[in-house]
Amino acid sequence: MSRPKRITRRGFVQRATAALAGPMIVRASALGRQGRKPPSDRITLGYIGMGGRAGAHLGLGRGRDAQMVAVCDVMKSRRDRVQDNGVAKYGDFRELLARDDIDAVVITTPDHWKPIHVVEAAKAGKDIFCEKPISRTIHEAKVMRDTVRRCGRIFQTGTQQRSSGEFRFAGEMVLSGRIGRIKTVKVSIGGPSRDCYLPPEPVPAELDWNMWLGPAPWRPFNRRIAYGGCGAWSQYRDYAGGWINEWGAHSIDSAHWALGMDDSGPVEVLPPDRKDVKHLTWRYPNGVVLYNDGRMSLGRDAIVFEGTEGRISVGRGYLQTWPASLKTRPTGPQEVHLYRSPGHHADWLRSIRTRARSGSDIAYTCRSMVACHLGNLAHWLGRPIKWDPVREQFVGDDVAARWIDRPRRQPWTL
Repeated sequence: MSRPKRITRRGFVQRATAALAGPMIVRASALGRQGRKPPSDRITLGYIGMGGRAGAHLGLGRGRDAQMVAVCDVMKSRRDRVQDNGVAKYGDFRELLARDDIDAVVITTPDHWKPIHVVEAAKAGKDIFCEKPISRTIHEAKVMRDTVRRCGRIFQTGTQQRSSGEFRFAGEMVLSGRIGRIKTVKVSIGGPSRDCYLPPEPVPAELDWNMWLGPAPWRPFNRRIAYGGCGAWSQYRDYAGGWINEWGAHSIDSAHWALGMDDSGPVEVLPPDRKDVKHLTWRYPNGVVLYNDGRMSLGRDAIVFEGTEGRISVGRGYLQTWPASLKTRPTGPQEVHLYRSPGHHADWLRSIRTRARSGSDIAYTCRSMVACHLGNLAHWLGRPIKWDPVREQFVGDDVAARWIDRPRRQPWTL
């Protein structure tokens, strides 16, 4: 497929101006008045993926001097949800990325597509907001991180708990030693992904099914996969990592933040054996044990830190401590202070302007994503696996090492 002609922002403005041949009314905000920046200083956004999660990000530019200029989806009905006539619509993400008048992209596609979308966006010079989970394999997560760094792009993951006051304060209490030495951390993130055996169905005329599959193995269309949302396709191994990846991308990421493990990871992962190991368990270099109780929760008791001198339970809109007095005392000047986000979207846009790393940078996400993938792999193999978080490789396990990446369907490469 030939690439579309590249359009520079200056050329776009010049052609648009030349096409206007009469008197016109220009809003003051368009000229930079009323406290807003002129169009040339605003961050222009393209959206890749217009499914359910995209709705949470469509308004991120309002009041923040950023605007949506283009969207892309393989389903016509989802592209058509955007009613603004000034927004371009594409069925192929490469056409969107070829535009020079787009500064940054918001990626909310299924997990099997995100690595290619992120890598190509970084190579095209776009800053990136990417929903979690970011990848389907360990290798993909590492390639995404390394490419974003090499291209000098700003990256923000949709791990909104890093912009939450409850999770930040819980992490500060843990790192400041308020509950003593941490012994265990409990998360409630559900189970692994599985193979897909859904029956074939006719492909809707509005859907480019071949493009939806992209790098994933070919299989006949089934409406549950493409139209079922992340709660459907995320449960199948060809596209994602089940609830372990879906909720672990939040809870394991928050646990890593609180444990000071953003640059490290587990050294061993053990699946439940119905004997000595009751739950999927991760062991860390500092002796901390993290385990998944198999439930699914982002609210009450989503994460529970057990220390030698107390306990902290945190979830979205929920924070409890034992003793209760721990949470009544703000983080002191001599205690550990974690990154304070101005709000998840605001943090990303601020980072784009300052070129400083965001609070949910790709490096942190890569580490927590690897832990999720290791959890899935321990389940699939049905035995413990050992991991070297320094070298980022399996320890003495050729079978597990074969799962570090998976084949991609041509012509898609990473």
